[in-house]
Amino acid sequence: MKNAAARLMVAERRDPGSPMHKVVEDLLHKLEPIESYWAFPGRVTFERLHTMFEEQEFTTLTHTVARITRALMSDSYRSRHIHVIPTEDDEDNDERSDTAEERARNRPYFEVMIVDDLSPHQETTLKRSLRDKRRAEDSFVYESVVVGSFEDALIGVLFNHNIQAVVVRYGFPYKSRHDLPMLKRYLNRLGDETFDDLPPEEYGVNLAYAIGKLRPELDIYMVTDQSVEDIAGRVCDNCRRVFYNQEDYMELHLNILRGVNTRYKTPFFTALKEYSKQPTGVFHAMPISRGKSIAKSHWIKDMGDFYGMNIFLAETSATSGGLDSLLDPHGPIKHAQESAARAFGARHTFFATNGTSTCNKIVVQALVKPDDIVLVDRDCHKSHHYGMVLAGAQVVYLDSYPLNEFSMYGAVPLREIKHQLLKLKKAGKLDRVKMLLLTNCTFDGLVYNVERVMEECLAIKPDLVFLWDEAWFAFARFGPTYRQRTAMHNAAMLRERYQTGEYREQYEAWKAAFDKAGPEKESTWLDQRLMPDPDKVRVRVYACQSTHKTLTSLRQGSMIHIHDQDYKSKAEESFHEAYMTHTSTSPNYQIVASLDVGRRQVELEGFEMVQKQVEMAMVLREKVATHPLLSKYFRVLTASDMIPAEYRESGMESYYQVGHGWADIWEAWAKDEFALDATRVTLLIGKTGLDGDTFKNKELMDKYGIQINKTSRNTVLFMTNIGTTRSSVAYLIEVLVKISAELDERLDDSSPVERALHNRQVTSLLEELPPQPDFSRFHDSFRAKNTQKGQSADTAEGDIRTAYFLAYDQENCEYLSLEDGSLDAEMAKGREIVSSTFIIPYPPGFPILVPGQVLSIEILKYMRALDVKEIHGYRPELGLRVFTEKALKDVAKK
Repeated sequence: MKNAAARLMVAERRDPGSPMHKVVEDLLHKLEPIESYWAFPGRVTFERLHTMFEEQEFTTLTHTVARITRALMSDSYRSRHIHVIPTEDDEDNDERSDTAEERARNRPYFEVMIVDDLSPHQETTLKRSLRDKRRAEDSFVYESVVVGSFEDALIGVLFNHNIQAVVVRYGFPYKSRHDLPMLKRYLNRLGDETFDDLPPEEYGVNLAYAIGKLRPELDIYMVTDQSVEDIAGRVCDNCRRVFYNQEDYMELHLNILRGVNTRYKTPFFTALKEYSKQPTGVFHAMPISRGKSIAKSHWIKDMGDFYGMNIFLAETSATSGGLDSLLDPHGPIKHAQESAARAFGARHTFFATNGTSTCNKIVVQALVKPDDIVLVDRDCHKSHHYGMVLAGAQVVYLDSYPLNEFSMYGAVPLREIKHQLLKLKKAGKLDRVKMLLLTNCTFDGLVYNVERVMEECLAIKPDLVFLWDEAWFAFARFGPTYRQRTAMHNAAMLRERYQTGEYREQYEAWKAAFDKAGPEKESTWLDQRLMPDPDKVRVRVYACQSTHKTLTSLRQGSMIHIHDQDYKSKAEESFHEAYMTHTSTSPNYQIVASLDVGRRQVELEGFEMVQKQVEMAMVLREKVATHPLLSKYFRVLTASDMIPAEYRESGMESYYQVGHGWADIWEAWAKDEFALDATRVTLLIGKTGLDGDTFKNKELMDKYGIQINKTSRNTVLFMTNIGTTRSSVAYLIEVLVKISAELDERLDDSSPVERALHNRQVTSLLEELPPQPDFSRFHDSFRAKNTQKGQSADTAEGDIRTAYFLAYDQENCEYLSLEDGSLDAEMAKGREIVSSTFIIPYPPGFPILVPGQVLSIEILKYMRALDVKEIHGYRPELGLRVFTEKALKDVAKK
């Protein structure tokens, strides 16, 4: 708009009938409805821009648009009042026109959306009435934006990330007066729910419900002329407060500030800051406390210079003096964890200062007893496999669908999960099945339909415990699209659903049809969507999140979120024991404080940050697809590449396509069995002739300082996060263009032999890829060791703990080389080769062999095809460490 206005000013001086006149007119027409959802510059200011245009005041229009653009780009409108209309004697007088108090203030800014059908005069009066209530002692400052309909309110909360509170007032219509397709797309976020058939008197209550569903972090206030008691009972948790014929603007103003302050509070971070100011004498552990050992030193003062003193003033092992104990919190840590539970939609939240690896082990050890059966996705993080060892679980590994052409795995199909549960049920072992453990989202960005997985599994095993590893998904709570596939959201939603009479009626109708189809047939269970019995079902859900991976936290800052109906009666004591087992008695308070602050950030600006995070990833997709040099060597993998068609009910193939533009992903996220996290951009690099590991280290890191984590044989993964900037994306695009140009030049100068070599490398990377092997099986010595009378032994669970500790005795193990033929010779004789250890190549970073697993021909071929240098558990100079035949026979006899 700024550039178009400036060009119009120049063009009109030369040619009053220039095409720029139409361009600016179209822009004003398109932007007008969008600006009605924002307090700055706002609808009134935009009407003045229209007037300038119509009266051909193009110089004033250009300068005004430039002033607005600067205020938006610099965020200066958040810290002071901006006079957008320049004066005749000073066209750039923003600073001079503000009062000293306004320039000095540094209070956080937000916007309040008021829903009411008001005349322009009434709207101005309402805004002025609230603005007049400001006080110097207010902790925050806000501006108001008024929208006039039910639809406009929904669009507004999804469109305007500055909104922190919503005031729903008297009568307003349902339909928006705006008819832009772009705005209508935002209404799709409600899914299948509609409210336009409600009577107008019901709009207020249902609007509060709808806004709470889309942005649960917002404070909602209702002003009604109906029975306050009746309204308050119906809106429940969706409203912070209900007012009757509210005209006391000071009361409303104070409530708005108080609501935002509830989210702004950081109990432990504030306590730690106060502690650091106290003069204390340290006669305890930690010489570094208060920075004493550094200040006294002649040799390490540079450490103090580098970090600054505050970090050392706040470094302590004390749990008193206003602080708290992470192991037994009763003060600010307890309050900080309660705030986190509110923010993430959990019933209970626990902080961890040694990463999600430990969180996973805590949950498994708390809930799983020796010989309990646990279903685990085989390509989960290694901490889960070690957790199974610690707990003594009988493990059933679930295979994900393979993506052989990209040397990676997808996710576990629901049909496979149900199939394994039904096998255990048939074998009489369903009562021993304790937990289903899945990674959501996967490292490569595949996201489960959490609602459907839990609902159908609970139909088979009503008290099944779910552990969702959301290490890479902590941000998802704060985007409406993403939230619908998070553990805590679905736990709360399912628990509420199963208590309704409407669900009971649906279940009874479904059960009648199910019984008629024949429950004795496995196909009856596998070929339709299942529904759990509301009289038997128990919602027991746990999620572990690496806060430090996708939100603001110091490294190793993680959280455990719990929504478990039986937590108090069945899990609380064992959970605290497991938490004590794995949590340090000297946790790092800086990490705890960062978790507290990170929670504050996402409650107040997580919605905005997640939106921008997704936007940055989409920009990267578009540039790779449309840039002629980038598209020559690179391609971003799409949903159709990563998710087979049978798991994409929506039929969506790509988020962005040249010639078609952007797709609305809401339907895919609402319906499909798997969705693709847009913030993860997997780049196919096979045409460069470089494997993923070489591309990562030699090209990106060594030459240009670009860090990435995940690669496969022919892909590299770029992840955007809430800290990703446009400049970062621009630099990455610039680097990829340089790499492409260098490759172009090198190939242009190459000899026929060199070009043939390059072509062979490309063929190897794109066509000659080994199939991804499935989990083979546990050796019989470690299978069904405790099968009870009446139970079948023909199930897949294995005793990983016995195998793991059997390998502690060196006499039970030997090495077989992959290089000298000894391993092949033993397999040729018919010997079953059984791994005694975890074999974990990086990438992909999960075990391809676990203790007690039989080595298959497919796994052996895969190991030989690996071209990564880092394989944990494998020593090339010695070979593969396996169990001796004697050791296996001895175990079988026991």
